[in-house]
Amino acid sequence: MMRLTMIAAAAMAASPALAQGEAAPRTRVVECGVESCLIVSGRRADMSAPVSINGHDVTTTGRHHWQARIPVKTVRHWSEPYARSIEVSVGNERHSTRLPVGLLGTRGDLAMLVVSVK
Repeated sequence: MMRLTMIAAAAMAASPALAQGEAAPRTRVVECGVESCLIVSGRRADMSAPVSINGHDVTTTGRHHWQARIPVKTVRHWSEPYARSIEVSVGNERHSTRLPVGLLGTRGDLAMLVVSVK
């Protein structure tokens, strides 16, 4: 009986952590006209909860499943150079959300690429 109580207590303690993990926003890059945009999406319990990215309020679509579309040049302006994540605030919750690999890296022209087979 004691063992069952301990398992139930552990499951109840873990459930808020699991819920927070599910609520973590996601990012992806899409084309929007002639430029690229970052889509940030997530869930919120209160559909009126404001969403901000790196401290800047953003307009969202959707209710409990929300989505924001921000031009990459704007995200670059709001972020540190070479940033790998952004801070997304939904209501009173803050999340450090990973950016797609190399999104805020520099853009350079490639003069030559050498590929060798071993």
